[in-house]
This record gives sequence, structure tokens and C-alpha cells, in this order.
Amino acid sequence: MNERALRRLLEDRKFLELKIKTYEENNAITKNSTKAETKGHLEKARHNSDFIKSINPEYNDWKLISCYYAAYHAALALISTKGLMSKNHDATLCLIIKHFYKSGLSKEDIELLNLLDAQDLLFYVESEQKREDAQYSTKIKYDAKDVEKIRIKTLLFISKAEEIVKGK
Repeated sequence: MNERALRRLLEDRKFLELKIKTYEENNAITKNSTKAETKGHLEKARHNSDFIKSINPEYNDWKLISCYYAAYHAALALISTKGLMSKNHDATLCLIIKHFYKSGLSKEDIELLNLLDAQDLLFYVESEQKREDAQYSTKIKYDAKDVEKIRIKTLLFISKAEEIVKGK
């Protein structure tokens, strides 16, 4: 998903709901998630983020791929707290926006949680784009500083997801 599409999802609630309904009709979003799944996704997110440190700098493309999947598992953990599961990256993002972006939080959630803001969501989209580039392009060299920035953002996103899950 590009940044323009993300902005539309953030600003147009009807469009967001329509996208979610389409994903539900196509069974990309299903109900019936468990606490064990939430815990498992958080553990997988941490596991993937730990793996990033062990990857040789020569393979920065794989570091980017691992960053994205670590963040993706954190996102899956978040939506599982709402009893939902997703089989699609964009569907997951739509659910994150609906249930965790500030316009979708209840008063109690707002008091309880450190809000996911637009920058967190932009990071998620950016990491998916970087992952696609690293995974599917023929490029093998990625700037170590850029990779490290993404790794740090990944760790922050996972930490935020863990805080939100603890508050549930």
C-alpha cells in the first residue's frame, strides 16, 4: 500500500469500513482469535527482531525483510486482541487503523494506551514497501544506516504493541 492510499484510509472512515467489509467477504479477515495466538505473534515478533541482529551486514536485504515480518507479527498480535485474524497485509493494516488509530479508540482505550499515531502506520507501510523491494528486486546492497533506522523503528513498534496488549 502506498502512502496516498494509507492517507485515504486514515481520513475516510467509510472507505476504511468498505475495505474491511470486502476483506471479510473474501475471508481475508476472520473472527475467533485467542490469547495464545496473541502471545505467539508477540513472541514471533521478538524472535524475528532478535534474528535481525545475527544477520551479516552483507545481507541487509534480509534484515529489511525480517524487520517487516517482525512488525507484521506485532500487528497481528494487536488485531488478535480484538478477536480477529487476518490473512492479508493490507487487511491487517485496515484493522490496525480501525481499532488502534486514535479515531478508532474508545475513551477508555485512549486513557489506557499510548496511541498509535500516523507515523507508526507510515512506518508499517514503509517497512512493507522496503520488504517488497528487498525480497523481489535484484538489488542486493542496502545502506546500513537506513537498515538500522528501520530496525530501530521495528523495535519501537513491537514495544508499543506489547504495551497495548498488556493493557488489554
